[in-house]
Amino acid sequence: MTSGEEKGSLVLKGIGVSPGIVRGKAFLYNRFDSQIDLYKLTEPRQISSETKRLKTALRKSEKELRELKKNLGHLSGVEPLYIIDVYIMILRDKAFSGNVLQNIQEKQVNAEWAVNMTLDRYRKMFEKVEDEYIRGRIADIQYVGQRILRHLTGEKTEILKDLGKDVIIVARDLSPADTAQFMIDKVLGFATDMGGKTSHTAIVAQAIEIPAVVGLETLTSLVKTDDDIILDGNNGTVIINPPQEIQNSYEDKKRLYLDARMAALQYAKLPAVTKDNHQVNIGGNIEFIEEIASAVAYGAEGIGLYRTEFIYINRTAPPSEEEHFNCYRRIIGIDGLSWSTIRTFDLGGDKIFTQQRQEREANPQLGLRAIRFCLREQEIFRVQLRAIIRASRFGKTKVLFPMISSIEELREAKRIYQEVRAELMASGTPIGEDVKIGVMIEVPSAVIIADKLAREVDFFSIGTNDLIQYALAIDRVNEKVTYLYEPLHPAVLRMLKQVVEAGHRAGIPVAMCGEMAGEPLYTLILLGLGLDEMSMNPLAMPQIKRIIRGATMKESRRLLREVLNYASAEEIRGQVFAYMKDRFPEVFSLNTH
Repeated sequence: MTSGEEKGSLVLKGIGVSPGIVRGKAFLYNRFDSQIDLYKLTEPRQISSETKRLKTALRKSEKELRELKKNLGHLSGVEPLYIIDVYIMILRDKAFSGNVLQNIQEKQVNAEWAVNMTLDRYRKMFEKVEDEYIRGRIADIQYVGQRILRHLTGEKTEILKDLGKDVIIVARDLSPADTAQFMIDKVLGFATDMGGKTSHTAIVAQAIEIPAVVGLETLTSLVKTDDDIILDGNNGTVIINPPQEIQNSYEDKKRLYLDARMAALQYAKLPAVTKDNHQVNIGGNIEFIEEIASAVAYGAEGIGLYRTEFIYINRTAPPSEEEHFNCYRRIIGIDGLSWSTIRTFDLGGDKIFTQQRQEREANPQLGLRAIRFCLREQEIFRVQLRAIIRASRFGKTKVLFPMISSIEELREAKRIYQEVRAELMASGTPIGEDVKIGVMIEVPSAVIIADKLAREVDFFSIGTNDLIQYALAIDRVNEKVTYLYEPLHPAVLRMLKQVVEAGHRAGIPVAMCGEMAGEPLYTLILLGLGLDEMSMNPLAMPQIKRIIRGATMKESRRLLREVLNYASAEEIRGQVFAYMKDRFPEVFSLNTH
């Protein structure tokens, strides 16, 4: 985050996570944080009384959340409703409530303090988890804890009822239920001190298509309610009390953005076919079933990547086969979608909250995760595979194995898959007849042996997020080295070229499901590489289709050949941006690359 004075206005730079430009009054939102006292319980009747108080607070909290979900029926199919279900699951979780009860009965403390002790315990557990997304989910448990504390202390639980018109919510952090309780038609945008691209604020804002900037760090200490602010979700900028000339400039910028967005949406339902008749399949990347409607609306032809690890979040034990099956049944065979690619879970042993103890790893990104964990914990893996294979009878299904680094891993995963399939067939269970097996190419060793891997599978899917991280030896969530995360690094482009050529020589299609696929700047480079499928965040699809339909394979290959001769990423990026801005000014006029 950077800040500075610019003609009397304070400019803050954060992370733009949901596009759009808005101007409005700030509403500084401070979520209630109970101030509670500790007192010891000296008599059995006090323990009984505190136990009853806790159970009543749990019931009231669940009732409140169910009423909230009912009142938000008009938001059906978006993230807030899913997360409210997660909150209810936490309230019902016997491990959570049991820990609070244990604190009351054994520590002999009042219910409020017992809740706080449990929240502290969970906070310490989550802080040990390396994965940014899962570590951030402690906010879910804290939110539930605050709900319970409100009822225990008798505080009013309705948060916001009478927002003024056209406000931008400014907060330290927001939960999905917080955002859901706002009168969405009066909220223009969200700006938070905390958060990243995988935070709930980002996911919710994208789902309900409200501009958002997160990671602003000090915004809440600098802004007051009713301050005039501009929020630019395209480039992650927030301007507090902008002077008139900046307001006028941003009004022009907003009109240009809205015109470009409307123009791009015209391409959502069109096929991604170049002028010289080369077609690219466009898939949607999703984490939650509720995102399917948005993927279809923005032009997804199939589900290019379903990240199944989110099924495991906020659980004390792995999901059952039926729970898996019910999820996949809702993904496969959806009207308007031609295929569904389901990635087996990409989690490490320390990232699944089971009753089984796992050793903390010094470097989990290079440790027991993804396919390595699946092969070690085979019963968990088999449960997931059984559910996928059972659900495959409802539509075209692809199974994707993550983080494959050797032929041995792939063959072992395939062996287990075939065993599970044979068991289901022997039992007379209906299954799909033509499930495709693929591997994610996301570690350098897989690139080097891509020709060998291609003979063993039906398709490749390139995961650029991890591939770039491993190839360039950087931690992409470490702010000190994020400047080195460069998709246009010549080494990265050469690896991508090698993978696509190896796949095509073996006669298999090659997809890309990393964030690189959804960035318009890279579209012609990816076309030139010859990718068969590009899968991305649904919001990016219309713009990507627009570029593809306006391009030719001939020019894409020519641009790729040209930039592959450059020695540095800086040279490549400069050339690509100059070319794309000149070639597609309607797309890149607002681009800040």
